[in-house]
Amino acid sequence: MHNTDTYFLISGLQHFTFCRRRWALIYIEQVWADNALTIQGALMHEKAHNPLLTDKRGNVLISREMPIISHKHQMQGNCDIVEFIKADEGVPLFGREGLWQPTPIEYKKGKGRVSGGLCISHGHEADSRQLCAQAMCLEEMLCCKPIETAYIYYGEIKRREPVAITVELRQNVANLLAEMRNYYARGYVPKAKPAKHCDNCSLKEECLPNLAKRESVKSYLANMLSDDD
Repeated sequence: MHNTDTYFLISGLQHFTFCRRRWALIYIEQVWADNALTIQGALMHEKAHNPLLTDKRGNVLISREMPIISHKHQMQGNCDIVEFIKADEGVPLFGREGLWQPTPIEYKKGKGRVSGGLCISHGHEADSRQLCAQAMCLEEMLCCKPIETAYIYYGEIKRREPVAITVELRQNVANLLAEMRNYYARGYVPKAKPAKHCDNCSLKEECLPNLAKRESVKSYLANMLSDDD
């Protein structure tokens, strides 16, 4: 039996990429706060997260809010949408005829730019890692062939962008999970590193990144003593 209570949430990969201090405040210090951006994102996910909605459109079966898990990588979560496409190289599904190959689709509020499978901006890089983790879970759960391409649906542009699930991206996810375990085991909360993205963070008031810009007491005293000389 696996003790899944210790497994990390896949959504944490996005927080960890966005800001390691933000991840630690949420998952180690148990701190959370909403802002306009987090509320908008939650509203956009409502339809995708309705587990009662299962559609079949031709050779595509659409599953919503599908629970996923990887015992190998000790992570778990939910897929916004998984499209099962009828394919000769797919896997059987209970209550369905034929064979089906899964493709995860993640819903995001913003707009994406993807290059070579790894989104090229900081925020979109986080989206790609989260999506890759979902693909890794599905492969392990269903014993299906490797998922080579998955998709992120961006609400601002109202279209999907493909993400190549490469060997490099998979290794990057595994490395991040190892780093997260190290932080969690130590109870380590990194110091704030003020950056442009801090202005949009829902935890700005809890994190207080501007305090990190102030001179430390040790540094202040050292400078004062230096001036006296």
